Amino acid sequence: MGRIAVIGAGMGAMAAAARLAVAGHRVTVYERAETYGGAVRRFERDGFGFDTGPGLLTLPAVYRDLFLKTGKEPLEDRVELVQVDPSSRHVFADGTEVSLPNASRAGVVAALDEALGAGTGQRWGDFLVRAREAWDRTRRPLLEEPLWPNWQVLAEREPYPALPHKKLLRTRRASTLAEIGAWELRDPRLAALLDGYALAHGVDPGTAPASTAVLPYMEHAFGTWYVRGGVRELARAVYERCVARKVEFVFGAEVTGVLDKDGRAAGVELADGTVTEADTVVGAGPWRMRGLVRGRELYGAKDLAPHVEDRHPGRVVVCLALRGARESGAVHRTVVHSDDAEGELDLFRHGQTPDRPTVRVDRPDDPALRPDAGHESVVLTATVASAAEYDWAAHGAADAFADRMVAAAERAVPGLRERTLWREVRTPVHTGQETGAEGGAVPPPSLAGGEGTLHPANTTALSGLFTAGGWSHPGGGLAHAGMSGALVAGLIVEGPEFRGSQ
Repeated sequence: MGRIAVIGAGMGAMAAAARLAVAGHRVTVYERAETYGGAVRRFERDGFGFDTGPGLLTLPAVYRDLFLKTGKEPLEDRVELVQVDPSSRHVFADGTEVSLPNASRAGVVAALDEALGAGTGQRWGDFLVRAREAWDRTRRPLLEEPLWPNWQVLAEREPYPALPHKKLLRTRRASTLAEIGAWELRDPRLAALLDGYALAHGVDPGTAPASTAVLPYMEHAFGTWYVRGGVRELARAVYERCVARKVEFVFGAEVTGVLDKDGRAAGVELADGTVTEADTVVGAGPWRMRGLVRGRELYGAKDLAPHVEDRHPGRVVVCLALRGARESGAVHRTVVHSDDAEGELDLFRHGQTPDRPTVRVDRPDDPALRPDAGHESVVLTATVASAAEYDWAAHGAADAFADRMVAAAERAVPGLRERTLWREVRTPVHTGQETGAEGGAVPPPSLAGGEGTLHPANTTALSGLFTAGGWSHPGGGLAHAGMSGALVAGLIVEGPEFRGSQ
């Protein structure tokens, strides 16, 4: 078996490394930072702990499969998964609220009818049925198979079965997420609920294809899960699985070039001048790889499914160390929807950070993340312009925006400011430093149809060079990263004819 060099220790890269090691390859991971996990990080201080990346997990089956395939050991033997119920609470601009049960369509329908009025729940439930059809049509090509050579088919065909809508004597069907909200859900609060899923993934609801409906469907169908101790514990478990399978990690090792020998990847060059030979190289993402492979175009037309929108947002995360116990019955995640939806969309249209953003409030009931029962750790998250478009390093910029996030969060959790002992504000600048993504941007998931987002293939034009992680097929998100690792391992072990697990 061969020697494989993996660039970066993000979740997709580690998922590939573990699978490749089990297949008999000698795998070495080179990570420029001093730790693993990519964007899946934890901030700790004074006995408080905070997830600064993803706070919840959907599709845990991806990581269950990884652990079974790399050791016949259940994921639950390495981490404790807790199904979050309710999956989320929503506070809308008009002050109405609703808590949505986890993985229960009937429960969600009933909750919406009670909170928002008769008929709203049924409209949302009917929408989920159509979203399931979009999921069934796109699951394999977008998540479980390498990018099709004729990827244009995925961009041209809209898999969401939109309802007919009469407008100006014409019958039309929704082609964007925003049109689903306006024409099929017909309630501004339901539209905000739907838009929130796109915003959380850094996707513009106004241009996102109707197939973006798969995002809320995934949550409702497969549930929302918390990893006890924080999602960082999942990264730890994957790292430890790699180590157990004899994957070698070299931290503080920045790769500055990929060796090209006779048209094939032949190893990596490090910043200190060290050159390490390898039979195969797995890169951390196509855009970064372009700077590491000199004098060669990495993608042909059949491989490079372009991002329709070049502007990718980032995230601001505010970690709040609070005095006072978490009250009984508090919800794990609350989404406080913006009262300026149009202004928020300027983020995508003009690269402007919103004045009044939608804010996600995470309040995990986890003793591991607080010094004692008399304190609480809370994480606020908002989607914002990346550091490539907004100067987050400017004096006062981050704190001013954090103040607005806290003010919004107080609509859901009164008294946050009075309870705050201290806070830590993390911007796209931090994300860029930790992940290497330009401007600290966060990759969206792959989406089919219309103005969808498709990511470059896991293979490249340089033989022996592959890419895994959020900026490669099938895109961003914890589950998608794990899937990219599985695809890359399959392509290396089984060859170019690999078509995914059946």
